[in-house]
Amino acid sequence: MTDRKISVLVVDDSKVAQMLLVHILESDPEIRVVGAVSDGQAALEFLEEHVPDVILMDIHMPGMDGFEATRRIMETQPVPIIVCTATTDPKEVATTFRVMEAGALACVEKPVGREHADFDQIAAHLRQTVKLMSEVKVVRRWARARLAPAPTPVARPVASSRAPAEIKVIGFGASTGGPQVLQEILASLPKAFPVPILIVQHIAHGFLPGLAEWLNQTTGFQIHVGAHGVWPLPGHVYLAPDDFHMGISVSGRILLTKEEPENGLRPAVSYLFRSLAEVCGPGAVGVLLTGMGKDGAAELKLMKDSGAVTIAQDRESSIVHGMPREAIEIGGATHVLAADKIADGLLAVVTRRNGAGD
Repeated sequence: MTDRKISVLVVDDSKVAQMLLVHILESDPEIRVVGAVSDGQAALEFLEEHVPDVILMDIHMPGMDGFEATRRIMETQPVPIIVCTATTDPKEVATTFRVMEAGALACVEKPVGREHADFDQIAAHLRQTVKLMSEVKVVRRWARARLAPAPTPVARPVASSRAPAEIKVIGFGASTGGPQVLQEILASLPKAFPVPILIVQHIAHGFLPGLAEWLNQTTGFQIHVGAHGVWPLPGHVYLAPDDFHMGISVSGRILLTKEEPENGLRPAVSYLFRSLAEVCGPGAVGVLLTGMGKDGAAELKLMKDSGAVTIAQDRESSIVHGMPREAIEIGGATHVLAADKIADGLLAVVTRRNGAGD
């Protein structure tokens, strides 16, 4: 155990926001703010003299904005960067995810003041994210470079005396670090992918439309925020909306519900995976990606036990190996794959089961 505090540089053009963020961070005895600057250029100059453990980065600033600052930092002197923004406009939030493409590790909602009903929860999440990201080892051009090839074989169908079931749907669960990995996987799959994809991504409230906008711009898929009663279509991706669990009904339509949170979360990966296990059985694939906690781990095993192919992201390519680690430890993963191998694994399963490309 060490008494060393996590050092943080705050980059925000608003002096009021700087003061609030410093107060929130330093209310935790394990965190120390070592600097607060007003634009990207000032952040680069600060790094010439001091290297913090984490940078909390705003996006829209005069002079050098957060995107350009992140790109330069990750190319020259990589530091874990957390995007901190208050905007929820979809096109503006899409810019947030471009910053994550440039190497930022996570995105958090900026607290706007103590009068906000969720201030304490937002502040606690901010401090928790800073602590988690301070432990991540980043390298130059992280988003492309750190994903090492995995020796694990690509996915194969579960052995059976009968013909294996055709794949009807693929479900993903992700939390911290998930947007970058989802973008990489979707961009690596063919545009004519013959199976619909359902995703539960834990993300700050209001950021989901921006995530959908960004994925629409950067992958070959049509991205939708899930709607109740919709038939999921091949080549389309459906994101669980804020504050709704998402699953599949017995008729094959998307099901949204306000049932109680699971693992403190709604939407929960657990709800999606349990639904796929019960309705689709061996006709589904479950993929559990990077994220803190254990949401979806037991239900990934439930999917595996029902005959589904299940994939967990490996430790080396996960920003936070909480959810997939839990699934691996309880035997819930048919395959453990690096992020850059998951698309190949999915394509292999679907091709063999559905006869695509034969």
